[in-house]
Amino acid sequence: MLLKNKNILVGVTGSIAIYKSLELIRLYVKAGANVKVVLTDGAKKFITPLTFEAISQQKVLDDTNENWDKDSINNHIAIGKWADIFVIAPASANTINKLSNGIADNLLLQTALAYPRMKLLCPAANTNMIENPITKASLKMLTLCNFKIISPVTKELACRDIGNGAMAEVEDIFDATLRELLKDSYWENRKVVLNGGATIEKIDDVRFISNFSSGKMAGALASALYYKGADVCLVGSSEFKVPSEVHIIKTTSTIEMEGYLVDSIRVAKKGKLSNATLMDNSSIELIQKKPYFFGVAAISDYVPKYPQNGKLKKDDIGETWNLELKKNIDILANLQKDGIYAIGFKAEMDKVNGKENALLMLENKKLDGVCLNILDVHNSFGSDTNTIEFLHQKKSFRVSGDKLAISFELLENLKEVFSE
Repeated sequence: MLLKNKNILVGVTGSIAIYKSLELIRLYVKAGANVKVVLTDGAKKFITPLTFEAISQQKVLDDTNENWDKDSINNHIAIGKWADIFVIAPASANTINKLSNGIADNLLLQTALAYPRMKLLCPAANTNMIENPITKASLKMLTLCNFKIISPVTKELACRDIGNGAMAEVEDIFDATLRELLKDSYWENRKVVLNGGATIEKIDDVRFISNFSSGKMAGALASALYYKGADVCLVGSSEFKVPSEVHIIKTTSTIEMEGYLVDSIRVAKKGKLSNATLMDNSSIELIQKKPYFFGVAAISDYVPKYPQNGKLKKDDIGETWNLELKKNIDILANLQKDGIYAIGFKAEMDKVNGKENALLMLENKKLDGVCLNILDVHNSFGSDTNTIEFLHQKKSFRVSGDKLAISFELLENLKEVFSE
């Protein structure tokens, strides 16, 4: 219920992509949002208002039913005061060009002109219409006028042309809406690097050593950070289920992961300048938020000492295989942690000594905090739930539940622990 008590206004214009709007509204409602829809006459040629009312469970607003009674919100002024965000999906080329010129000759355009907060615009049109210099100039203008453009994608269009112009995927629009509504000033524009999932250590070209880590916790944490407004880079081998704007670097072995992490953390330290203040001496003071690193990956403790090219034949190996292993490098201990907050994750099955081991990890690897995860029958690799005890010199706390939910709770607590 990430959108519980949030009010979302969806504007729908005349486009064949309108069928995607129904799925988008369904996702908003499923996430707990209150959704109202404003339709143009062009949109009603594709789908009747009744369909939108059935999905949203709210009266649709259009040019025929604007209501100015004292307590009504069904007019282009009151509906804007009600909405926390205005999402126009799909936005036709006609609507885009009218918006950029301040034209308000229908109820949707009037509502957009009167709406003072962020508006998400999801273009959908033929490639030639989207790429027309007039439309491109309009989109550029709208980015300066409190519009965020959810860029169209390239695929086969309804007209059978293949090119740019299809409305963005529903999940991407949904994720962008969450990010806009859930962003937090502490996390917004902060660089965050994570690793996640299992490492894959080569025995030969067809066999490897790994573990049962699914990467779900890393994916949930990366998603929560994205929704909070962070600039997120996730390194690992898993098929992470995260918003498309999360930067993923695919790796296999520990050595490969370490190399990409070193580079990613170096880039994060350079960072995006989140604030600039004009000083009395006319110089610019540049303030960068301190980056975070979350070490969520399950790194192999041991790796094959002599990885082989090709495939080892069982006839050559014999009845028993004495596979020689060597101790693996320790990424978390090796990383340079100056200038970043470093949070480690430790999975234990020892309920008696698990916390003591995590505290030793906190000290020996010079971390700012450790998330202890005691594995058992109810809390295992690959599950959708988790229980984490965060250990820190000043504050400890426990979070339990769905992995995405506890990721949000973890981030809220970290904000208090490391408030700047």
